[in-house]
Amino acid sequence: MAGTYSRATEVLVLGGGPGGYMAALRAGQLGKKVLLVEKGELGGECLNRGCIPSKALIHASLLYHHLRSEGPDLGVTAQGVSFDLGQTVRWKDEVVAKERDGVASLLKAAGVTVLRGEGRFTGPTSIDVEAPDGGHERVDFQQAVVATGAVHTVLPGFETDGQVVVNAWQLLDVTTLPRSMLVLGGGVSGLELGEFLARLGVEVTIVELLPQLLPGIEPDLSREVTRALEALGVKVRVGTQAVGLERVPAGVRLTVEGAAGRETLEAERLFVTVGKRPASRDLGLEEAGVLVDPKTGFIPVDDQMRTNQPHVYAVGDVARPPMLAHKAYREGVVAAEAISGATTRFQFQAMPSVVFTTPELASVGFTRAEAESKGLRAREVRFPFAALGRAHANHDATGWFKLVGDDATGRVPGAHVAGESAGEYVTEVSLAIEMGATVRDLALTIHPHPTFSEVVQEAALLWLGEPMHVARRRADAPGR
Repeated sequence: MAGTYSRATEVLVLGGGPGGYMAALRAGQLGKKVLLVEKGELGGECLNRGCIPSKALIHASLLYHHLRSEGPDLGVTAQGVSFDLGQTVRWKDEVVAKERDGVASLLKAAGVTVLRGEGRFTGPTSIDVEAPDGGHERVDFQQAVVATGAVHTVLPGFETDGQVVVNAWQLLDVTTLPRSMLVLGGGVSGLELGEFLARLGVEVTIVELLPQLLPGIEPDLSREVTRALEALGVKVRVGTQAVGLERVPAGVRLTVEGAAGRETLEAERLFVTVGKRPASRDLGLEEAGVLVDPKTGFIPVDDQMRTNQPHVYAVGDVARPPMLAHKAYREGVVAAEAISGATTRFQFQAMPSVVFTTPELASVGFTRAEAESKGLRAREVRFPFAALGRAHANHDATGWFKLVGDDATGRVPGAHVAGESAGEYVTEVSLAIEMGATVRDLALTIHPHPTFSEVVQEAALLWLGEPMHVARRRADAPGR
């Protein structure tokens, strides 16, 4: 019922995404009275409109694609294989709902109160929450965590309408497939969802302004996934700028400029995915005295996630890059522990990242060039999946594991992987970097056979000049 109410809490958490719900959960576990304010669904973008639903759709499309493309080679033949997008979307929604219910149960078990509505600070220790029915509630708090995430960047002239021009959130809920789709933006979402569509027979063209797909990623990874996309039939235009959009009865006309000059691309729909910005606007942060970077929109924080106001914290996408759910998880825990008086810091030597394309891509730590720029005597090797038994048994021996080592110390500055399940074992290198382990440590660690994780050990042996499943070359280093 609409009206005006008031309440008080020790800890206010604004936003129920990965960073917010983890902060609320941990603070509740530590005995704090916690109120979590969320205007949408618990789990934020990652659970509801990003990580989880996109991986569900990708899994379904891979199952369909594998049956049609490689099944006969393996003796698996299915007649009349079809893809029911409506059923897939319903299944995806069931997955999301189950995960969301799990988050709600965890918060309840920790004693966290969830308040539905949109919050806006009205002072240093108060916030106004507007409920869905229009009612308002004043909440007084002692400490607060801002975890409002990020929103899609909107390009003037390329605004989405949810029908012909869509963003990632809208694309995840489509129930009919277009014959053709233009993808404006060659980042993670553009590649993952563009590949999903291509597997289902949609003609996909990806347009990226910068010289490579996945700008900022290890260049060899970008080249590997570009080859895979083109083999799937995806057209890739890098170094190409979109300069105009026209909505026509048949769909869209996109005017682009690249090395070949100006041209027009046509498709039934356009998927715009050109990045995100912190959701720090219209929160009343100025009323709370919290500083926001005027250029980036991020809220500056220290290593305990405190803003310039010691009782106000910020975590996740709104606080600083990279915009990754697992970073937000850890930041939320650190903020809650700092609020509770624990000795805690958000410090890391390596932040892993994964792109769920085929091949799957994973990176952690430095590239060789980055390591050299830090003054390290960096050297890299690539162990091919073609020399891995498990890869052949899984009918996919494409890809490689690249290990970067420091010749001065033998330590591991980074690793980069293109291949099946890459994200599942790159964490081993994350741990190695955090613990200051050496390449020799990786080489001496016994890995189960046959698994994809063996590439870590094999790459370490190769770096040491002691390869076992590829021939030793004269250029390989002597044993260390």
